[in-house]
Amino acid sequence: MRTDLNVDWEIPPTPAGWPGRLERFMGPGKSRSESAVENAGLIGCAAVLAAGVWSSGAHRDWSALELTIVVLAGLDLIGGVLTNATNAAKRWYHRQDPGTRRARLTFVGAHLLHLGAMGLIVLPWDWTWTLVNSALLLTGAVAVEFTALHLKRPLAMAVFMTAVLVNLFWLETPVALAWFAPLFFLKLLVCHLVPEAPLKRRSHHA
Repeated sequence: MRTDLNVDWEIPPTPAGWPGRLERFMGPGKSRSESAVENAGLIGCAAVLAAGVWSSGAHRDWSALELTIVVLAGLDLIGGVLTNATNAAKRWYHRQDPGTRRARLTFVGAHLLHLGAMGLIVLPWDWTWTLVNSALLLTGAVAVEFTALHLKRPLAMAVFMTAVLVNLFWLETPVALAWFAPLFFLKLLVCHLVPEAPLKRRSHHA
């Protein structure tokens, strides 16, 4: 038994109105150190992604709308991976509440819009890419959500790797967009749907 770690499921109160809704969406009670790592990771990874896309030259062929979609998707996925990996998000999205399962699946389902925008506008009109990834997302999400608790993490990893490999070998994706599928499925299947204990050191207050 680890005596140096503490599991903290206590959710702090949040303010009323939009500030409270935003805080709950991001995860109430995020520590300063979590926010610092999240913000630094977002800036660093976004810079690496931007440099990679820029060096590929693909942006020269994109319209303003397509470029906007790519930029927003990149920021959303990088930020989403980091946010959903925090203790604050784990406490909120996996709290003991009968509505959390529906909320998690609704959150995942809303990301079909990401697939539609990327597959039908940026690629463009690649129905095979869009439908296959939609099927991978929905079947994977249902499988992870409804499997036994102790199997959620390995199953999520298996579905995540399957989705990445399908995109690499069987779906036509430009090199400049090869990052999309790994980050997309990492955010939703691994970071969002897998419950993990919010841990902190007993002797440390972040």
